[in-house]
Amino acid sequence: MRSPGLLPAAMLTKAVRATLPLNRRRISVPAVRTLSLLASPNRSIPGARQSVVPSTVLPSFSRPMSSGHGGESTLRPEPDKVLQDIADYVHNYKINSDLAYETARLCLIDTIGCGLEALRFPECTKLLGPVVEGTVVPNGTRVPGTNYQLDPIRGAFNIGAIIRWLDFNDCFLAAEWGHPSDNLGAILAVADHLARQGQLLTVHDVLEAMIKAHEIQGSIALLNSFNRVGLDHVVLVKVASTAVVSKLLGLNRDQTIDAVSQAWVDGQSLRTYRHAPNTGPRKAWAAGDACSRAVNLALMVKKGEKGLPSVLTAKTWGFYDVLFKGKPFEFQIPYGSYIMENVLFKISFPAEFHAQTAVEAAHIIHRKLKDLGKTAEDIKSVRIRTQEAAIRIIDKQGPLDNFADRDHAINYMVAYPLIFGELTSESYTDASAADPRIDALRAKIYCVEEQKFSVEYHEPAKRSIGNALLVELNDGTVLDEVEIEYPVGHKRRRAEGTPLLINKFKRHISYHYDEVHQKKILDTLSDASSLATMPVDKFTDLFVKA
Repeated sequence: MRSPGLLPAAMLTKAVRATLPLNRRRISVPAVRTLSLLASPNRSIPGARQSVVPSTVLPSFSRPMSSGHGGESTLRPEPDKVLQDIADYVHNYKINSDLAYETARLCLIDTIGCGLEALRFPECTKLLGPVVEGTVVPNGTRVPGTNYQLDPIRGAFNIGAIIRWLDFNDCFLAAEWGHPSDNLGAILAVADHLARQGQLLTVHDVLEAMIKAHEIQGSIALLNSFNRVGLDHVVLVKVASTAVVSKLLGLNRDQTIDAVSQAWVDGQSLRTYRHAPNTGPRKAWAAGDACSRAVNLALMVKKGEKGLPSVLTAKTWGFYDVLFKGKPFEFQIPYGSYIMENVLFKISFPAEFHAQTAVEAAHIIHRKLKDLGKTAEDIKSVRIRTQEAAIRIIDKQGPLDNFADRDHAINYMVAYPLIFGELTSESYTDASAADPRIDALRAKIYCVEEQKFSVEYHEPAKRSIGNALLVELNDGTVLDEVEIEYPVGHKRRRAEGTPLLINKFKRHISYHYDEVHQKKILDTLSDASSLATMPVDKFTDLFVKA
């Protein structure tokens, strides 16, 4: 006999459906059974699992179901302040610093030279060119040192990749480190393309965009460490490049906010490819990828793509909650021209910047060993006092698998000049690394943190990158420790470094152009006033290869 108060499932289903609007009448038998149990809480069915179902799942038999009051608000908030500050700086701030413009000119020279040097390595050149071989884009971006003429997105990748390939361009070190001249990949690609379409863009416009891209990337990096949450610093290249190319492309302030928000929400690169045991060549083209994505996002917004106003601060789904451990960005200084004025140039050695002064010290010790009639094989141990950042990212033990592994290993970068008295781009190749003396000496080198170096690394008035080498020989002799706090490319050694930077550029162009062409390039770049007024397309034509 059926228990009082309980109807057969089919009958109850029919009864329930009759009370619901047509679009709400679908209901499953298990759901009906649960409803009947809730309607008669003291009754039970043998073998049935008893459960409590939230009342919000129950349909109303007297009125249509409603969504309640707990849904997400669809009201779009004001854009995050970080986005607004970037857009206001890009569109409204006037650069009045002669030092910033002169440093930017040197940075442009050095960055183009680094790109040309990378073209001597097949591992780099195999990634260049159009996606479809043979494609030539009318009014397209020209890639220095090649005959490629590409769309600005692919052009940004090409230029960005050659700039960073050898880790020989400028650097800025803070809570986050990075290479602000990476942004030139996007800037030059867009400016050149627009100039070839007839827009009046000059090298001065490129220099201004460089200063502002440096400032955005570096100012965010001052107090915000992306590496500590596993993200690569190229996220800042993408953000800074998106901001400045938005203005070049004619976007207004609000569109720039939209474009920058797209850069923040875009998939961000992990640092995996910069660290053992996964170090690989992706780190050499990661900035090129960031540049190309920046150009693509800015172009999409130009066509009407909307932004995401709370991309950073949105609860649960925003950048801070998803990728930055819920912590908002902090800022040490307002946007101006500080970063370009204080940028570090890699002048002497193609080495990860935290090791620059260690490599310089190793060259000094090599000469001292030579004076003593000794060689690196007489070394018993080498102690490197260094900054915490260097220990965290370039202190590596064990086999080094490839070029990218070696130029980010401080013991390799010190061992090589101790043995050979030099460190060049070729020093990281498989052929060079095959010398057994290198790994033998690497095993004798160890790092310890020097607290003073770690502290002064972050001090705004110093920004030192100190290293000190102490060498003990097999016969018990301990050489005087060689300590260097500031590399040649530091602002404090700018007068010493500038002639060396120009010589570095001369060396880089010598592999690609005859003497007449080299002189034309050098004469053009040496006249700062004339260079500033030069149309961008005429500038890039200087470096085209037939």
